Parts: sequence; structure tokens; C-alpha cells
Amino acid sequence: MQRRTTMKVLLATTLLVSTGASAFAETAFDGPSSGPVAAEGKSIVILAGDLKNGGILGVTTGIEEAAAVIGWDVRVLDGAGSIQGRTGAIGQAMALQPDGIIINGFDAVEQQAALEGVSTAGIPMVSWHSGPKIGCDAPGGIFANVSTNAMTVSEVAAKWAIEDGGDNVGAVIFTDSTYQIAIDKADRIKETIEAMGGTVLEYVDTPIADTSSRMGPLTTSLLQKYGSSWTHALAINDLYFDFMGPALAAAGIKGDGAPLAGSAGDGSEAAFQRIRTGQYQAITVAEPLNLQGWQLVDELNRAISGEACSGYITSPALVTQEGLAKLGDSNSFDPDSPYRAAYGAIWGK
Repeated sequence: MQRRTTMKVLLATTLLVSTGASAFAETAFDGPSSGPVAAEGKSIVILAGDLKNGGILGVTTGIEEAAAVIGWDVRVLDGAGSIQGRTGAIGQAMALQPDGIIINGFDAVEQQAALEGVSTAGIPMVSWHSGPKIGCDAPGGIFANVSTNAMTVSEVAAKWAIEDGGDNVGAVIFTDSTYQIAIDKADRIKETIEAMGGTVLEYVDTPIADTSSRMGPLTTSLLQKYGSSWTHALAINDLYFDFMGPALAAAGIKGDGAPLAGSAGDGSEAAFQRIRTGQYQAITVAEPLNLQGWQLVDELNRAISGEACSGYITSPALVTQEGLAKLGDSNSFDPDSPYRAAYGAIWGK
């Protein structure tokens, strides 16, 4: 198979392919420049969908970092990857009577009944990846749902596969129908690949929470079914590829061999390490997780203070091995912009 030239890393605030060193230069912060000063002495709860998920963990780290600056106490409750675990975490949060709640990495529709109790109690809520509507006034009483544009992320991952493989692309897409946003992202990947002349061999619905047990057998089965026709594996989250490598290695496939893996989501530390070393993942479309943690704290401060949501939407980055070589040892997409100082100035810190 003749491959086209692989797109290089994007580390800027626009979704243009960057090939020069300027992509790594410091850029101005493109977020809010004004807002309420810090509400003093607040306590908040982070409801983490599953702290084994690198994206959720990265956002949690950013929230904790920002909360230390704004002067808030933080409690993290882990839903541990199950619906029951997330329901229990919401109950625990209510018992703590916090000043605000951050929903981190699970669909608000899944927990609609429990979250109605939070709204009734008058506790402000913000979220990360809680549903398909991003920005201000998200459904379920959520003040702001922080995310990149998920459809853009999906398109970037799909276009990478076509750019890499040309008309010979045979893709398998992994998603999780537990989450509406995951369905929407996978649908957009499929639509984009097919519109550009590629082939989607299969659309695999398997729970993110079960990837450790499911991905090995699934990978083996798909290799037997499609053989060399399977050129690219695309998933809505990096976590799927945490557990694909051993099955590929057992089949005699090298770390940089087909099927090449690309993720339309998050940009976990483990994914960066795989990409850097050429071991069973070629790209990820990364979100600025730490920055988004700071944004969540800022949006929650706006909600607590009775002011409007900022409406800020961060931009993702296409991360490849070539681009990572220019970043030194960094294993996360953290924009080289003064966002920490900018938010600190808004809060009066």
C-alpha cells in the first residue's frame, strides 16, 4: 500500500497542519480576559467518571491545580467506570453539601435523575464531556459543558487516516454507545472516511470501561476476519489502544505496522508514550486537558458568582511521533500560552 505523507503535529489554536517550528512558539491566550474575582472559601466536588481514563485524570489534575490558586477545597469522587459507581458518587457529593460540582467525563443523561437532585438543591454544576452540546447552558441544569468541538476532533482523526493511507484505507471504528457523544463522534468518523473514498470495515460498539478485558480478543478476531484489509484502527478515546498492543504483537505485527491506531479523543499520557516510541499508536487528537481543568474552575466561579458563562471553546491538536520529537519529554498537550496567569488575573490572585 502506498501511503501519503503523514500530517504533522498541530500545537496551535487553529486546526491547520503545522510543519514549522513556529507551531511550538508561545501564543497568546485566546480565552476570557475578564470575569468575576474569586469567590472565597468554597468547597467543590469533582465527580470523575473513571480515573483510569487518562483524559478524565488529566482534567482532574488541572482542576486541582487551578483550585489551589483560586483558594478552594477539592474532593474527588471516582465513579470507577460504572453507572452504579457514578450514581453512588453523586449521592456522596450531595452528602458533602459542596458549593459546586464538576461532572468529569460522563454523560449527564445517564445520571439525569440523580443530577436533578443537584439542581433542586441549587448547587451550581459545570462539566467536561457531559454531552453533545458544548459551551453555555448545557442540558440537565449544567452551567457550562467544557470540551473541544467533538465533531472537529473526529474529522481530524478521519482525515489523518485518509491522508496516511489514501484510497486503500480500511478502517475499524471503536465506540461506546453508553455515551451519546461517543456515538456522534464515531458516526462523524465514519461519514468523513466514506465521503473521502475510504472504507469502514466495521463499527465496533464496546464499553470503554471494559477495554482491558475486551480489546485483546476483539483485536485477534478482527485480524482473523479482515487480515491486511484492516489498515487503520480509529477510536473515540485513547483508552481502547491501552490494551490492543499485546494482541497485535502476538500476531507478529510490529509497533509501527498496520493496522495503525488513531484516537479522536483526549490525548492521554499513555497515548503520547505509545506514539513517541512507535508502539501501536500513530496519532491522537489531543485536548488541552490541564487548560480545560482551569476553565472548569473559572466557569464554576462564574456560576457561583451569578455571572454569565464565558463561552470559551478550546482547540485540539493532532499529535504525531514527528511532532512529539520536538517537544522533549512532554507527554501531554499543554498549550504554550499564559492561561494560568490569565485566569489568576481574572480571579484577583
